[in-house]
Amino acid sequence: MKIALFTDTFAPDVNGVANTLKRFTDYLKTKNSPFLVFAPESTNHNLFSAQIYRFASLPFFLYPECRLALPNMLKMKASLQAFQPDIIHVATPFNIGLCGLHYAKKMNIPIVGSYHTDFDQYLKYYDLEFLSPLLWKYMNWFHRPLRTLFVPSQSTKEQLHRHGFTNISIWSRGVDHTLFHPHYDRFDVRIRYNIKRPYILTYVGRLAPEKNLQLLMNIARSLPPHIKHQVHWLIVGDGPLKEKLHKEALEHMTFTGFLQGEQLARVYAASDLFVFPSVTETFGNVILESLASGTPAIAANAGGVKHILQHDRTGYLCNPDSVEQFVHYISLCLENLHKRMQLSHQARQYALTQTWETIFDGLLAQYELAVADQTQSIQLA
Repeated sequence: MKIALFTDTFAPDVNGVANTLKRFTDYLKTKNSPFLVFAPESTNHNLFSAQIYRFASLPFFLYPECRLALPNMLKMKASLQAFQPDIIHVATPFNIGLCGLHYAKKMNIPIVGSYHTDFDQYLKYYDLEFLSPLLWKYMNWFHRPLRTLFVPSQSTKEQLHRHGFTNISIWSRGVDHTLFHPHYDRFDVRIRYNIKRPYILTYVGRLAPEKNLQLLMNIARSLPPHIKHQVHWLIVGDGPLKEKLHKEALEHMTFTGFLQGEQLARVYAASDLFVFPSVTETFGNVILESLASGTPAIAANAGGVKHILQHDRTGYLCNPDSVEQFVHYISLCLENLHKRMQLSHQARQYALTQTWETIFDGLLAQYELAVADQTQSIQLA
């Protein structure tokens, strides 16, 4: 099956969508499945490949890591005609995605899509809630032609159903168990960041309003004194709130900047707990990475996260705005080594069941159904 993937973000961009799509194309290479990717130029250096077509772009104001491309339509059309894809997958609803919709209709190619980011939730963090009705109207229009819309979690599926979306299927996420595991030398991270306190609490993610980071700072300040003085915080990531958070930082709080690969995996493995207050996740890849590293998570009971994290088994889910609950469960875990070790073991065991191979195999099977459905529709017509 030949696959054309249209996306407004792709590796080496730093976000869950780009990471997932890069893993998918790596998987397709192992299966010798032909594919083309149409994507904007990256905010970082570009990955050059004969299978990836890049276009000039501008940053999207709500999410600068996601680009608004200025596609060369003639080049795109010529590439598609030469490639003759069996299916088009649109992964984002912006300019590149619109091109995918256009050419699927023009060339009578089956089209599917995926919904990765809850932009409606983002609006309230940027005082743009008045745009919500317009956003949903556009989202409905954009996704209506798709034979299948893939979403990462049951909560996202239910949310889209409430807004009138149909033909929704869950496409979950996996984790690389060979990279994210608990067997690294924990002292490497302690030496690198000069950590002398007994416990490490970690956050990984974009430093932006929609990640609810003010709550994270309140949690750090509200820990009981006997706990607070034993904790060193690692804040991993970059984004528009970086300077503000630096000014509010506690004495034993280190901002590592963006980390990836083994550097990131070592931080997870060296941490005693992963603390994640975001309520805007459609899935929550970082939660799964933490669990694979044997690090229990304390997270907001919202979005896709609540379907990954098992309360009192692999971590704890808290009311999204409750500093008190986060503090309670952090204290409970740090004061009870046996409980923390139990959570750690169960976290790793759960993550081992979440393999990318199985998830991508399922996606290809869904592609085949979409192609067969379109073929049948044409024959009936």
